[in-house]
Amino acid sequence: MAERKVLAIDLGAESGRVIQIGFKEDRLHLVELHRFLNTPTQLEDTLCWDVASLWREIQSGIQTAQHVESLGIDTWGVDFALLDRKGQLLANPTHYRDSSSTGMMEWVYERVPRKTLYERTGIQLMEFNGLYRLARLAKDQSSLLDSAETFLTIADLFNYWLCGSKTCEFTLTTTQQVYNAIAQDWDYLSMEALGVPTHIFPKVVHAGTQLGEYQGIPVVLPACHDTASAVVAVPAQTKNFAYLSSGTWSLLGLELDHLVINDRAYESNLTNEGGYEGTNRFLKNIAGMWLLQQCRLTWASQGSDYGYGELTKMVESSTPFQAFIDPDHPDFVSSGDMPKRVWDFCSRTGQSVPENKGDILTVIFESLALKYRYCLDLLITTSGQKVEVLHIVGGGSQNDLLNQMTANAVQRPVVAGPVEATALGNALVQLIQLGYIKDMAEARRILASSADFKRFEPKSVPVWENRFQQFKEKLFQWE
Repeated sequence: MAERKVLAIDLGAESGRVIQIGFKEDRLHLVELHRFLNTPTQLEDTLCWDVASLWREIQSGIQTAQHVESLGIDTWGVDFALLDRKGQLLANPTHYRDSSSTGMMEWVYERVPRKTLYERTGIQLMEFNGLYRLARLAKDQSSLLDSAETFLTIADLFNYWLCGSKTCEFTLTTTQQVYNAIAQDWDYLSMEALGVPTHIFPKVVHAGTQLGEYQGIPVVLPACHDTASAVVAVPAQTKNFAYLSSGTWSLLGLELDHLVINDRAYESNLTNEGGYEGTNRFLKNIAGMWLLQQCRLTWASQGSDYGYGELTKMVESSTPFQAFIDPDHPDFVSSGDMPKRVWDFCSRTGQSVPENKGDILTVIFESLALKYRYCLDLLITTSGQKVEVLHIVGGGSQNDLLNQMTANAVQRPVVAGPVEATALGNALVQLIQLGYIKDMAEARRILASSADFKRFEPKSVPVWENRFQQFKEKLFQWE
């Protein structure tokens, strides 16, 4: 069989890539054609995505491809764009780290009770969900909302520019907290209560759908949420697994065939997001490598530009278990001087304060591993799902030290890789749609045999169990 080629366009919160994936004789071959920065722009008092710049980069990347049979795009979740009746973009989409959502959760819950909203959407209640930016527009009686004719997720904005289709892909739609998971349609009742016009919400379509063509190349929907694509590329050979998609965010979850919307899930603020082939990504959002990235940027601005390998060596030479942080505490959400915030948090909570850069990084690494354990326990006890192994995929899977700490903390083997899980998952859905791969089970079998992985067995379990109990007690104090 001749090599079949597809194009995966993968947009993350910090960068984008156009990757060509070849498939021949049950092997997958990746070639990165184009990489570019995704740099937000500040327009007056609003932090926005520069989608025009991203669109130019996407087009440039596509032009470098040769003989591809389809293309698909995935992006981060929760953000959206609004089009007018002529199909023109009304404004640059607001960034999920913008302050416009601040205080909107309370305003929303006055109109739609918190628990009612969770029962309808099954989505983790987080201030940066798209719902709260829509609510801000409604509260302010924004002219943008008055002029809006079509609501599109970020990936679907680019799909529209690629082939003219005004639709919303299922996995990305579910991240917005405006989709009724039970009714399998937009949450019209909540939108009406908030004053959001319901006519703006288009048809929801599923991964594997061919939307149209771009310059003769079929545009195929992968699982357009980058985490949903990454989960497709988890090389699991058993149903009893958990996954951790590790990047700027850490998405820790289970792949289930049913929703988990009950009192325990609500109280634990766990989320049900759409997955490929009708699966449910029952998961928890955790801060992830964001904290490490912000430390790097801070130190680089001070004249010390460290590579990730250098940062890891600092941790290896530091004293373990000096203090903990909650990686998801509001103190660490926005960009800025992360080392100082870690130091301040430890000081304010009466713990030993980190004395140097290695100590700060050690606090971050250990706290991430322990937060993974905490959230995994929540997912398991709430769902009843057994977990025999944790698969870590994405860029963070290259950090052997954090992988080992995670295995120690969760007391289960960790299998790390593939690194390019999102692009691979994107491509695998396209190859299934084209008929070259039967289904997701076959895709995972192919992936397991064509990629290299690292396995980490738990070590120092009694020590880590003791530290976990201490960490858990502190979490309750900080809530």
